[in-house]
Formats: sequence, C-alpha cells, structure tokens
Amino acid sequence: MTECSKCECHHKETPRSAAFQADLKKRLNRAIGQLNGVKDMLDDNRYCGDILIQLSAVMSALRSLGYIVLQDHMETCVADKIRENDESIIDETVELIKKLR
Repeated sequence: MTECSKCECHHKETPRSAAFQADLKKRLNRAIGQLNGVKDMLDDNRYCGDILIQLSAVMSALRSLGYIVLQDHMETCVADKIRENDESIIDETVELIKKLR
C-alpha cells in the first residue's frame, strides 16, 4: 500500500526548484539532527533545562521551515487558485496558518 492510498494525497502543480528543494531538505535534516541530539541528551540523563533549550531550538527550526513552505504555497498554489477564481483556497490557507502556530 502506498502512502497516497492511505490518505488523501495532493501533489504540487508548480514544481519546486532543485535549489529550493535542497534548501528545505537541508533545513529538515538539521532539525532531525537536533532531535537526535535531544535523544542522546535523554540517554545521557542531561539536565532538564538543557533539554528544553534544545527542544525550543528544534521547534523554532521547524516553525521557520513551515513559514518558508507556507510562503512558497502562497506565492504558487494560492496565487494560481485565485487567478482561476477558486477562492476556496483562502479558507484552506487560513486553516494551514492556524496549524503553524
């Protein structure tokens, strides 16, 4: 069973550039590295405050990544739908913004 058969899967109509895709992956890999560092800190029984600081850094990195993807979404997908007079994209985008908080 593929991922798309498990859920309602959408694909971006406007492709991301290779450079932009690489930047997103680099940012995501950095956050994954930070999470692995938190896991190591837990295994090492590190001080709670230090772990919380690292978790805050991971959340900030992911939030920043989310805003970059949101900006791309608005500049491409949302703009295209509005040009097509499909204003339902506005409600969808508002819901996506709420989820990023």
